[in-house]
Amino acid sequence: MKFVGAHVSAAGGVDQAVLRAHELEATAFALFTKNQRQWKAAPLPEDVIEKFKLACEKYGYKSNQILPHDSYLINLGHPVTEALEKSREAFLDELQRCEQLGLSLLNFHPGSHLMQIEEDKCLERISESLNIALDKTKGVTAVIENTAGQGSNLGFRFEHLAKIIDGVEDKSRVGVCIDTCHAFAAGYDLRTAEECEKTFKHFEDVVGFKYLRGMHLNDAKSEFNSRVDRHHSLGEGNIGNTVFSWMMKDARFDGIPMILETVNPDIWKDEIAWLKAQQKSENDEAAA
Repeated sequence: MKFVGAHVSAAGGVDQAVLRAHELEATAFALFTKNQRQWKAAPLPEDVIEKFKLACEKYGYKSNQILPHDSYLINLGHPVTEALEKSREAFLDELQRCEQLGLSLLNFHPGSHLMQIEEDKCLERISESLNIALDKTKGVTAVIENTAGQGSNLGFRFEHLAKIIDGVEDKSRVGVCIDTCHAFAAGYDLRTAEECEKTFKHFEDVVGFKYLRGMHLNDAKSEFNSRVDRHHSLGEGNIGNTVFSWMMKDARFDGIPMILETVNPDIWKDEIAWLKAQQKSENDEAAA
């Protein structure tokens, strides 16, 4: 069973995100539980938490269909101690907000060395940051997103993700989310079924599908191996439709939120319907 949706707005309260996902006929969704461009946010009021849980129940969304995203400001591998502590504090708050909302996943960008410390040292700091936060929370899995590798951002190689996981003490509470645009921009080809097989064989060998907790489905305005993060609508960019159709037919991507972050929200409903139709064609073939 595939869970497909988009990163919807939580304007007006997190419960509104659930309604927006339902209007898209989505079976998954992503959201920010606070303003993603601010360090601090007011605690979630009890009535908002209750409204969110009731809306999820009403529209049939379980926690494994929802992939909240943390603030873009957080850098869990920051080279400067004070800034690292600030990021760790903010990340803990994000995990606790997920706990309050009954959510079981939190997606985050791993971090950046800012040209000030070695890659390996930065990856170790990210693992250490996760150990601290996971130790203080319960029931929420930290989901590391691969990056395009812009600037000094780490996480653009599957080996980076594997190294972070290796340093996490509670392996049951760490996972990964693969963004197709980021992977393509980082040099993992997805333009043909053959290249998809090759890329995800490499992913299985280095990280393992057992850690896959989510997908971000984005075409790319950026060129292959450009290390530039520019999303596009499905089939309109340099990746093309093949990978998205291919994934919908592959059982290894079952049971996880597959989230659009494409550039035109006006066509999300159409993109979701198209993705669902790709899965149907797989089911039809199996029945034939």
